Amino acid sequence: MVSVASKLESTKLTKLTIVAGGSYSEREAWITTALQKLCAQSAAEYQKYGVLLEGLPTGSMSLQASSNIKLERIAPGCFCCIGQIAMRVTLNRLLRQGLSHLFIAMNDAEHLPALNTSLSSPTYASILQRENEIIL
Repeated sequence: MVSVASKLESTKLTKLTIVAGGSYSEREAWITTALQKLCAQSAAEYQKYGVLLEGLPTGSMSLQASSNIKLERIAPGCFCCIGQIAMRVTLNRLLRQGLSHLFIAMNDAEHLPALNTSLSSPTYASILQRENEIIL
């Protein structure tokens, strides 16, 4: 049986931005704007982006999945507590896509240290390049 770590090690380095706090729509809007800028900057070459959003949308959804944007929404529940298994499974699935940039949006900024601890594990530390932590 092949471990998750060995499957992920074959992927390229992925830039990571974490967006925490604020409302669901504020986090989604921030990521939408950031993706628009990234897509405009890399128009000459095809890039894949991933978005992992905690929570359920209210109203219209500004983010939509496409051929170069892989979008996953998971039910609300702290990434480091209740939602840890859902977050890890979904995160691993996204990272296998060969993303150039990944956005993780979480409800509560108070749980950011626990998420950072999880993402600092050898499994993720070798494939994620931290870019930003945005607190809304």
